Amino acid sequence: MARVRTTDTEFVLREGETLLEGLERTGHAVEYQCRSGYCGSCRLRLVSGEVVYSEMPMAFVAVDEVLPCCCHAATSEVEVVCGLIQAHIRPFPE
Repeated sequence: MARVRTTDTEFVLREGETLLEGLERTGHAVEYQCRSGYCGSCRLRLVSGEVVYSEMPMAFVAVDEVLPCCCHAATSEVEVVCGLIQAHIRPFPE
């Protein structure tokens, strides 16, 4: 199990859980479509730590990026740039 740090909080990734599954479970705002590394829409910036892919993704991934839909933490701590859903909600103007 790895500790994941995000823009707003941190949580523990469960055994066998992808980074995307952990982010969804903890209420983070992550775009996604294919959930298998083909489209790249879930791409996040990796601040620290390392990940490993179940299968090499088809979408391009830069050195400082990850596709959370198909990766697992390879180190005990991983930090990504991703915020909670509530942080993106703004009240209507009065």
